[in-house]
Amino acid sequence: MRLGTSSPLKHESAAEWAENQKKLGCGAVVFPLSCNDPEQKIIEYKEAADKAGLMIAEVGIWRNALAKDPEERKKNRDYCVGQLKLADYLHARCAVNVAGSFGPVWDGGYRENFTEEAFAQTVSMIREVIDRADVKNTYFTIEPMPWMIPTGPEEYLKLIDAVDRERFAVHMDIINMINSADRYFHPEEFVDKCAELLEKRIRSCHIKDVHLDSRYTLRLEECGPGDGEFPLRHYVEKMNEIDTDMPVILEHLNTDEEYLKYLAYLKEELKGL
Repeated sequence: MRLGTSSPLKHESAAEWAENQKKLGCGAVVFPLSCNDPEQKIIEYKEAADKAGLMIAEVGIWRNALAKDPEERKKNRDYCVGQLKLADYLHARCAVNVAGSFGPVWDGGYRENFTEEAFAQTVSMIREVIDRADVKNTYFTIEPMPWMIPTGPEEYLKLIDAVDRERFAVHMDIINMINSADRYFHPEEFVDKCAELLEKRIRSCHIKDVHLDSRYTLRLEECGPGDGEFPLRHYVEKMNEIDTDMPVILEHLNTDEEYLKYLAYLKEELKGL
């Protein structure tokens, strides 16, 4: 396991960025630049990560490649291709995006997200991005979401089979898939199922936690590690069994101080892995 954060933390140079991550005990990083940044700056950050022995786990995309507006959709798909090519140059484990939504919020939940047409367009989009980028050193991945495909491991397998591209793989965000009482109350079984069905296809993982609110109806809230009830050590143990170099990335916190706090918790909780 290689622990990391999605935050670049405050820094003034590529060397300081890498040094800060290394001092924290991180073995993996999310690349903090995009394909739109100057080439020389990208080279500096890549070399700093390589020198520090930091695995570049992910290049983030976070654009709606299924946007209804044709101009927005083209712009977002071009960015997907650019980010995937950047990941290939960096030899990153993956470039990651969500499938996309069929409503006004780019990552929002809508009934239309689960139609046959949505599935077909998602498959076509993934194929287009991979074929245009023509990568050799990385993978395009889709992060599972609670309200857009894929919402679980079976849906992810169906998507993999339909896409039929060697460079399409899995990004694991287990908390995003805890969207029912059954998965919340049987978390170890769900982790085991994900590990069994998706195993070697998994390229990178996110880590956070989930809390069940006592108010009606079912309210599952994402939270920082240790502030919820999810068996995080069991989750990471299973990912570590798949790949002892598996990147496990802490995300969705608001300040550097929060990242330092929860990273310290994870280092203690995951000690020995």
